[in-house]
Amino acid sequence: MKFISWNVNGIRACVQKGFMDFFKEADADIFCLQETKMQEGQLELELPGYHQYWNYAMRKGYSGTAVFTKKEPISVSYGIGIEKHDQEGRVITLEFEDFYFITVYTPNSQNELARLPYRMEWEDAFLTYLKKLEEKKPVVFCGDLNVAHQEIDLKNPKTNRKNAGFTDEERAKFSALLENGFVDTFRYFYPEVEGIYSWWSYRFKAREKNAGWRIDYFCVSDCLKERIRDAKILTDVFGSDHCPIELDME
Repeated sequence: MKFISWNVNGIRACVQKGFMDFFKEADADIFCLQETKMQEGQLELELPGYHQYWNYAMRKGYSGTAVFTKKEPISVSYGIGIEKHDQEGRVITLEFEDFYFITVYTPNSQNELARLPYRMEWEDAFLTYLKKLEEKKPVVFCGDLNVAHQEIDLKNPKTNRKNAGFTDEERAKFSALLENGFVDTFRYFYPEVEGIYSWWSYRFKAREKNAGWRIDYFCVSDCLKERIRDAKILTDVFGSDHCPIELDME
């Protein structure tokens, strides 16, 4: 099985930049989007052979997620069941026979860490949600988690130490997630690889210089790690300030 996740930073803009070409070429079993930035009815994607599920933010042109899957899930749910956290279209959960599949767009802590306290609440609530699902079936989740976990996950760790996405608090929450029985699949296969990123600022020619961050992830329940075959970051795919990531699984 091939899974793809991509923060498209506005699907309508990404469609103008070759999204459909990549989508067809990827031929994924499940293809997830984050930061779709649209409301229902603003775009019709023709994706023959796929079931489409969208979660829109209440606020226009903001956040939002989508999942396209060849196999129809047993059930689909939106959000994590907490009203405070379910206004921004950040989570979609698909239930299949032997696992749950989730796409998530984690809230950004924003400039001057204005939203860090909210982000901490979100992290705890999301982990609780994952563990509740795990009581029934293993979990695969993916998306823009808005954190570079280790110093090797971004080009300039020293100058970014207290910036959104690389605070001690956010990194500690991701460590706690892993300690709670989840595997960062890219690091599982490539524990020491440096210089592979999934997001680059649009400023300062960051992508040309590869001054990026690895903030997009596929994570799986520990019991699924024997089934994962490879995790890739598709740095040669353009169309957003993020590139797609891939998980190959039996």
